[in-house]
Amino acid sequence: MSSNLTEEEQKRELRNRRHFSFRLNVFFFFTFFVFSMLIVRLAYLQFVEGPSLREREHEIGTRPVAVPPIRGNIYDSEGRAIAYSISTQSLYYTLDTKTKKEAGQALARSLVEVFDRLGDKKAKPITAEDVYDDMDFTGRVHYPYQPRRIKSGLTKEEIAYFSENREQFKGIDVIEESIRQYSPDQVAVQLVGYMKKLSGATSIPKYKEINKDQPDRTMQYLESEAVGVDGLEYMYQDELRGRNGVKEYPVDKDSLIIGPMKLTKPIKGENLYLTINKDIQLIAQQAITDQIKKIRNSSSKQEKANATTGYAVAMEVETGKIVAMASMPDYDPSVWQGGISQKDLDAVQFFQYNGAIREVFPPYTDDKERKNHPSSLVYLGSTQKPLSILVGLNEKLFTTSTRYNDIGYFEFGKEGHKVKVRNASNAVNGSINATQAIAKSSNAFMSAMVGNNLNIKYKGAEGVNVWDRYMKQFGLGVTTGSLLPNESAGVVDYFHEADKASSQSALVRAAWGQQGRYTALQLAQYTATLASHGKRMRPQFVNEIRDVDGNVTQPFQAEVLNTVDFSKSYWDAIEAGMGQVKVQGFEGVPYTFLRKTGTSQQAVGNQPKVENAVFIAYAPAVKPKLAVAVIIPEGGYGGWGAAPIARKIFDAYDEKIGLSGTPRKPVVPTDIEETVAEQ
Repeated sequence: MSSNLTEEEQKRELRNRRHFSFRLNVFFFFTFFVFSMLIVRLAYLQFVEGPSLREREHEIGTRPVAVPPIRGNIYDSEGRAIAYSISTQSLYYTLDTKTKKEAGQALARSLVEVFDRLGDKKAKPITAEDVYDDMDFTGRVHYPYQPRRIKSGLTKEEIAYFSENREQFKGIDVIEESIRQYSPDQVAVQLVGYMKKLSGATSIPKYKEINKDQPDRTMQYLESEAVGVDGLEYMYQDELRGRNGVKEYPVDKDSLIIGPMKLTKPIKGENLYLTINKDIQLIAQQAITDQIKKIRNSSSKQEKANATTGYAVAMEVETGKIVAMASMPDYDPSVWQGGISQKDLDAVQFFQYNGAIREVFPPYTDDKERKNHPSSLVYLGSTQKPLSILVGLNEKLFTTSTRYNDIGYFEFGKEGHKVKVRNASNAVNGSINATQAIAKSSNAFMSAMVGNNLNIKYKGAEGVNVWDRYMKQFGLGVTTGSLLPNESAGVVDYFHEADKASSQSALVRAAWGQQGRYTALQLAQYTATLASHGKRMRPQFVNEIRDVDGNVTQPFQAEVLNTVDFSKSYWDAIEAGMGQVKVQGFEGVPYTFLRKTGTSQQAVGNQPKVENAVFIAYAPAVKPKLAVAVIIPEGGYGGWGAAPIARKIFDAYDEKIGLSGTPRKPVVPTDIEETVAEQ
């Protein structure tokens, strides 16, 4: 038994040795094969590819560096620069959140010492407090990682000093950048808009994922570049921006530059040529400023008003071109360069937005007090009346010859809850027709013959819908089609009034201009639609876009948004009335004009009745060329609170462009002539 086991063990051991020898042979063969392949590959690399590899021994790649594009310029209608870009060296500070306030203040003092010693002696002095504010240690204006611009336009001496002493000024960098400059005359600043660094504008949908799925390196936005965030700077961002340049550096395996740089130059953005005429624009701005000062300081109880803001728009009737758009007070948009300080932001917060196209609030720093004053959206008041008459005539509520006995008021409502709508100063106009109702600005006529009759014809709610359709055809209650960012469609109250009170109340109040609050641009478009007998034009702000060589890449043509077809006799009726409206400030004008004053009333905060000055007009009366709308919130009666502003705009247009098609030579005012004669 034992001999058999020994024999079996010997056989098993023999088999194991044979298997081991086989595996060992396979391993040696595989190892030999692998090393043979490596030797062959090394020989191939050395003798076949060696020469080309030796040429590429050092250069293993390139490092692309984007060069920011040069932004296009914005010019007025005569080619005068309103916004343009220059290249400059700027000092930036990047906040280290661990830095103490005291250290930041000490750094600010050190920087000012250098500015005073090496900076431009003619420049406005910068204080340590200014620098510390720009550092924004509180993070109220910038994100922590965003560099803050401390000073632009560094001198050569400042650049050299900061470059050589970087260790002394922790967080400081000198950066070459393109700076957006704006006309020092502050021309239509809210319309033109302003810019911010892309890193601070990502809350705007356009910029949130601007580089997503953008393979073209020249079109990729840089975090450090400034982008338009409002007005025309934003609206035409794509045209103004241009394309990046690219610097390509050959680098070795350690990313060290080993050869000359290859430059693909940036492409400058296109230039905008606006419809805005700088001279007319500046006159409009100054006229508003002067008129506000005048009525605030007036010794006349009738004229004195508490106005603080004003808005005006001048629109060509045939083309829709906006030659002036003023939102006052305005501000210096250069405060946005490189990031705005909290102090500057507080100073411009009430003026940075365009009150001629959207709702903005008056500049009262106290929130409670601000709520006691009207915004830029005000009721039309009596400027509504020409359209109300057109609605009444077109709906056959009366004819051009229908007489109405105006006893000074119109009464409506249920018994025991009667409401009286009174004329201004309780005027009793007696027997009047539609034309006279406009001339005398009869609230009673509008209430009875238009609002109340429309309610009776459509038996309630449908009358409000009919009214709304007419308003929208003239641009009231809809955006004007300007395509400007954040434009308001206005605020209509008549639907709410119909639900809360009655359709009768809504239509009666709407007929004399107390149920819709609109912008100055909407009023200008409405006025131009009256002037053209029913053609609502898209407001145009740009005449054309040109490339850097001056070639026109995008012309703009007049565009009709919609037309309204009324009988000629209806237009004649309202124009006859508008020609008789009494108004201040147009004495001795060398042109004919049609107009309507408005004094809208509204309850604001704890003030039961605030009066806003509103005025619309177009000239000349035959073949109108220009329509103007003016709004002075809390400005009192439109005839003296707003009309004189329109007069100055019409005069400026007549002298620069010509209401007759040919510029008119300036006319010496009558009062000046008389003064000279007396002397």
